[in-house]
Amino acid sequence: MRRLRSTWRVFDPLLSFVANIGQRSLQSVREVGYHAALLVEAFYWLLLGRWRRQPVRLAAIFKEAVGVGVNAIPIIALASFAVGMMLAIQGIYTLRTFGAEGQVVLGISLSVTREFAPLITGIFVAGRSGSAIAARIGTMQISQEIDALRVIGINPVRYLVAPLLAAMLLTLPALTIMSDLIALFGGALYCAGELSLPMGIFFQRTFEVLVAEDVLHGVLKSFIFAVIITLIGAANGFNVSAGAEGVGQATTRSVVLGSIGIILADMVFTFLTSR
Repeated sequence: MRRLRSTWRVFDPLLSFVANIGQRSLQSVREVGYHAALLVEAFYWLLLGRWRRQPVRLAAIFKEAVGVGVNAIPIIALASFAVGMMLAIQGIYTLRTFGAEGQVVLGISLSVTREFAPLITGIFVAGRSGSAIAARIGTMQISQEIDALRVIGINPVRYLVAPLLAAMLLTLPALTIMSDLIALFGGALYCAGELSLPMGIFFQRTFEVLVAEDVLHGVLKSFIFAVIITLIGAANGFNVSAGAEGVGQATTRSVVLGSIGIILADMVFTFLTSR
């Protein structure tokens, strides 16, 4: 018996590791299900709330749009301009080896519209607005304001999540298009100084190589990113249960999971649409 017990003790770390993986996998499945239910309920109130005499107010949507979209313009504009110049710098440096600096316009145009503009916009909005969503809903959760809404007959998802989702779906594609233009401007500005390429010629070549599909590729990504940011931020806020410390953890978790979710969604979307 002693030998048998000692033998099983050798496998204890392995069994604990397997059990930990199982628990985390189960928790991940539960979270995915919760996010899916939250998405369905939010769209239900957006589409059918008026027939239930509980519409999602346009004033609430526009208020959220200002917070998650309009107020994010300066930081996204600065980041997009820097990314555009960075792509121009790196592109010219790389293509100069082959004597093909003139092809940098093609590389910048496709990289910005199809990949970098939606990705940069999504990550910055996830860091800025996703954390704010989690903190606001989490604070309401621990102060029992969510329970108070239910008591007076107001559905928390209709009141809190549906306006945020609508605002995010409206503003994130618009921010992505703005990011496209500013990033291209940054690339054009550097090319004008480094290659003596007039900005008018840069944009003329850009419009020659780009097609509507390239721009729509990035805009469609932004719709997916908008859903991811809203759901992760709201879900982490609703699941806060440890007071002020829990709010901080939910805020950090929403930013991390939001950024990872955006990168993974971007990878899957690019793989499926570029084959």
